[in-house]
Amino acid sequence: MGKKKVKTVLRLAIEAGKASPGYPIGPALGQHSVNIMEFCRAYNEQTASQAGLVIPAEITIFEDRTFTFVTKTPPTADLIKKAAGIPKGSAKPPREQAGELSHEQAVEIAKTKLPDVNSDDLEAVAKMVEGTARSMGVKVTA
Repeated sequence: MGKKKVKTVLRLAIEAGKASPGYPIGPALGQHSVNIMEFCRAYNEQTASQAGLVIPAEITIFEDRTFTFVTKTPPTADLIKKAAGIPKGSAKPPREQAGELSHEQAVEIAKTKLPDVNSDDLEAVAKMVEGTARSMGVKVTA
């Protein structure tokens, strides 16, 4: 059996366990004639345990209208907001602080992000997380 030809690859950020055929999933998959409900059901099953987080999905659509998808780790900003216990980042970073993040929390977030970043050095990834936190107006403590 030959390999299927890839038609396109889509990247969607969807809340875990809450995929529905509405916007943005319906229009994105509908234009490629993919079974939207089948994707929603499979995505919701795979992400049910991570409720409350946004889990990006990379969907590969083949020319015969079948698809496969891979879930990624949640966006760093979402993980920082959850760890710091804040609803959103500061409107005026760095002048206004939105919250605080310890180095230990940054390392925990880095462990979560490790599979999706182009580094295998945990401390380097933790520094990237701290940089994202500072750009959101979250103070990083030692």
